[in-house]
Amino acid sequence: MDWLLAPVDAARAHEVGLAVAWHGRSMVLAWGLLAPLAVLIARYFKVMPGQDWPRELDNQTWWRSHWLGQSVVVLLTIVGIALVFGGGGDWNLHARLGYAVLVLALAQVGFGLFRGTKGGPGDVDIHGDHYDMTPWRVMFEWVHKLTGYGLLVIAMLTVALGLWHANAPVWMWLSLGLWWVALAVASIRLQRRGFAIDTYQAIWGPGSEHPGNRRKPIGWGIRRPDHRQPGE
Repeated sequence: MDWLLAPVDAARAHEVGLAVAWHGRSMVLAWGLLAPLAVLIARYFKVMPGQDWPRELDNQTWWRSHWLGQSVVVLLTIVGIALVFGGGGDWNLHARLGYAVLVLALAQVGFGLFRGTKGGPGDVDIHGDHYDMTPWRVMFEWVHKLTGYGLLVIAMLTVALGLWHANAPVWMWLSLGLWWVALAVASIRLQRRGFAIDTYQAIWGPGSEHPGNRRKPIGWGIRRPDHRQPGE
């Protein structure tokens, strides 16, 4: 099993300082493990398995999981960047992409804080940016989704470049690669089974009296189901 512990490039040594080592651990945990999982949950579990939709609406499990997961991701990113900030390392592609990831992650947080009001039946005021699908809410959803998916791709590439620069051992590459493959397979299966349900209908149901149901859902592959459970 020595080959698992060996650096992926036998011609180079795997020698990193303490700060760089913890930088790598923070960023791999954030963007290699947690962020893809949080995105998968947000996309495919707006209606939970076994939930009696549309009689049972607005299940908050996906939102809490996504919010908590991505909050941890942003905190780990800040910590990870701080560990190597001003360390005098090369201003290579990995470093440039890393700072881009930090900026985009903070932008996602900032933009999310200004996503507008919710509204809808049962709220203090039925009229809200989300329930009425105002132009601001439509813009927010497009920007948040496109930036989020783009950020995830950039971050995963940055993690891979970081592992290469550190000449990480083979077991790290295999573990992370298998995790990414598992998430990709799960995503394909969930997409094919119709779990990518429109956020609006997951919250308020399919009724035509809801103004957001009169416009197309936002994003690729988003489904507006009938009264059947996803996967049926």
